[in-house]
Amino acid sequence: MGIRKGAWKGLMFQRTLQQMADQSLTRRLRVLESATGPVVQFSNRQVILLCSNDYLGLATHHAVIKAAVQATEQYGSGAGASRLICGTLPPHQKLESFLAEFKGTESALLFGSGYLANLGIIPSLIARKGLILLDRLCHASLIDGCRLSGADFRVFRHRDSAHVESLLKRRSPNRPVLIVTDGLFSMDGDLAPLPELAALATRYDATLYVDDAHGTGVMGPTGRGTIEELGVEHEIRFHIGTLGKALGSCGAYAVGPREMIDYLVNTVRPFIFTTAPPPGTAAAAIAALDVIQREPERRARLWANRHHLFHGLERLGFRMTATVSPILPILIGDAKQTLIFAEQLLMHGVYAPAIRPPTVPGETSRIRVTVTSEHTISQLDEALRAFELAGRASNLI
Repeated sequence: MGIRKGAWKGLMFQRTLQQMADQSLTRRLRVLESATGPVVQFSNRQVILLCSNDYLGLATHHAVIKAAVQATEQYGSGAGASRLICGTLPPHQKLESFLAEFKGTESALLFGSGYLANLGIIPSLIARKGLILLDRLCHASLIDGCRLSGADFRVFRHRDSAHVESLLKRRSPNRPVLIVTDGLFSMDGDLAPLPELAALATRYDATLYVDDAHGTGVMGPTGRGTIEELGVEHEIRFHIGTLGKALGSCGAYAVGPREMIDYLVNTVRPFIFTTAPPPGTAAAAIAALDVIQREPERRARLWANRHHLFHGLERLGFRMTATVSPILPILIGDAKQTLIFAEQLLMHGVYAPAIRPPTVPGETSRIRVTVTSEHTISQLDEALRAFELAGRASNLI
C-alpha cells in the first residue's frame, strides 16, 4: 500500500528537519515578553539583550512612538494598496523628502523592507546579458537579487578590490557591470572598501550598488552612514538602506538622483506590486531622523559602549572578527559548540543567540554581539561577567 501524498510530504519535512538537527542547524522562534531594549523580559525573567539592531534605542523613544501613534490615528493602520494605485499618503512623501535631505541626494523611494528593495532594484539595474560582481559575504537579499536578475555573477573575495579589478579586466568590451556590496557587513562588523570600489566603478564604467542597512544612523560624523564615514558621498550618488535598524522603525529606502528614482518607480516589481508601508512606520522614521540630528549624544554613547564591550571581550580572550562597528562577533566555528555557548550565556542572563550556516559560511558559527546607546556601563560589565562564566563553562577561554 503506497504512502499518501500528504504523508509523504510530512516525512520529507521530518527528514529534512532531522538532518538539520543532526548538524545543529535548526532554529526556533523565541518570544520576548517586553519591548526591545537593553534589558528584556524573557521566560519570566529579565536578561540583557545583546543582539538587537536598534543601535540608538529609537524603537522605544517617546517621540518616535508618539509620531507612529498620531499617524496611525490620522491615516489608519495600513496604506490600502500599492502606492501607484491608492497607497501614497503624506507620511510616505514627507519621509522621502527627509531621507533625501538627510542623505544629501535629490530624491528617495520607500520600500516595505530591505529584502524587497534588493530583490527588485538589482534586476531593474542589470539585464540578463550583464555581469554582477558580488562580495563573498554580502547579505542574503543581495545574493537573491543577483540571482533573480538572470545576469551572470561572479563572487569576489571579501573586501578585495584587487580581485574586483582582475574580474573587471576580464569582462567583454562594453558589457554592463554591477558591483554589489554591503557598506557595513552585518555578520562581521567590517566595512567595504568603498573608495577603492568607487574608483574602479568609474575607471571601468561599472555601476556600484551599496546596501548600507547597518551603517545608517551609526557610521559617519553625522550618522549618514558608511558612505559619509569613508568620505565618498560625491562619488557614490545612489545607495539603499533600511529603516528597521538604527531608525527604529521598519521598511527600507533608496536614495539618489531624481531620474534614477523615477526609473525605479516604474521598473521595480516589489515596489509596483506591493502594498505601501503603513503610515505609522513612515511617521516613526521621520521622527527618528529628527532625533538622530537633534541628539548626537546617542551616537557618542553608542560608540563609548562599543569600545567598552569590545575591549572587555578581547581581554577575556575571545576570538573576534576585524570589526570596526557596534557589531562584535565572537568566532567559534562549530555550530554545536556555538549553540552550547549561547545557552550558557542565557543561563547567566545574556540573550545573544548562535549565528550558524547558512547565515554565515560553514565552520564560522559565532555569537553576534551587538550593543546599543541605551546599555549602561554596569549592564555591560554584568554582561562581561556572564561571557566569562559561559566562556569557561564552554571551554572557549
